[in-house]
Amino acid sequence: MAKRSNRYTKLVESIFESKYRQGDTDVFFEREDLVNTAAKLGLVLPKNLGDVIYSFRYREELPDSIRRNAPEGLEWVIRPIGKAKYKFSLSQMPRILPNALLAETKIPDATPGIITMYALNDEQSLLAKLRYNRLIDTFTGVTCYSLQSHLRTTIPEMGQVETDEMYVGVDKRGAQYVFPVQVKGGSDQLGIVQIEQDFALCAAKFPKLICRPIAAQFMADNLIALFAFEAGEDGIRISEEKHYRLVVPENITDEDLSVYRDRV
Repeated sequence: MAKRSNRYTKLVESIFESKYRQGDTDVFFEREDLVNTAAKLGLVLPKNLGDVIYSFRYREELPDSIRRNAPEGLEWVIRPIGKAKYKFSLSQMPRILPNALLAETKIPDATPGIITMYALNDEQSLLAKLRYNRLIDTFTGVTCYSLQSHLRTTIPEMGQVETDEMYVGVDKRGAQYVFPVQVKGGSDQLGIVQIEQDFALCAAKFPKLICRPIAAQFMADNLIALFAFEAGEDGIRISEEKHYRLVVPENITDEDLSVYRDRV
């Protein structure tokens, strides 16, 4: 892992250094630049070139040599801009992190035991827990249905995008919604670029539905952070965050229920 990280760091540092000019807010590059730069540096590329980009989106911060070229209050992220085309771009919120001080809500765990036993990885387990416990419904207040898992499609000006799960829903007024859901488990972190892609996906594929992107992150001990987003003049912002802890029913006390009744 350390060798891979060092190799990826050298690649993106070299690409950024060769293309960045002082004052740039966007630095463009293509997948072919990874190949050419690796050859120039004598580095062995992974079979999946996309893992280089994925690594700096969700696992690791960009190298200090890149980050120090960002103005105060901004950070560099890597955004897709077409098939095999990318750009380093400045963002105010590159990572989406749970608020450790936020109060949690206990939910009776309805996950089937056999699902818990055989879930293959954190992200798949998280998707299952969201689905079986109807946490998207609880969080949004909308009756929701899973439309498709791992939806891949191509968006103009952006290229291929993927959403971990797509929900559609209807509220008491009859208004219809689409909820693209991104999840992360383990050491991976949620990135704002995923949410930007989800807004673009909604606009391209579901233009008549109300778009409400959702993100979910495992915290600890069956504690799940859920985020909702909205897009405005200042870009994408978190509009709501809730933390739900899945517990056996007897662990929900009368005191818990009293607290929940009094919440605004």
